[in-house]
Amino acid sequence: ITIGVLVIVCLEREISAAIQQRIGPEYAGPLGILQAIADGTKLLFKEDLFPSRGNIRLFSVGPSLAVISILLSYLVMPFGYRLVLADLSIGVFLWIAISSIAPIGLLMSGYGSNNKYSFSG
Repeated sequence: ITIGVLVIVCLEREISAAIQQRIGPEYAGPLGILQAIADGTKLLFKEDLFPSRGNIRLFSVGPSLAVISILLSYLVMPFGYRLVLADLSIGVFLWIAISSIAPIGLLMSGYGSNNKYSFSG
């Protein structure tokens, strides 16, 4: 699956570069196939920036809450006929309840930044 994702990301970048009439990624690996790995490595080593006037706890917990709720929603999704991580009788309702928590995390991080433009998108 990981190799397929790398190829799809590379094709997406090449196609969007062709549509925008520019050169796509070509420096990371042959034909830019390792660009996704280079982007992930760069993301791991970036500096964490926190707002000086905001609430640092809300600003950092908000995205974590959004990602965790999205990952938890995969517990009740069926991946095959008998392949489900948690076979519950209330699976659909639990999926809706867990999925509705993700926007709250985004609102928490927007409120924690103490910026007047963070809620407007």
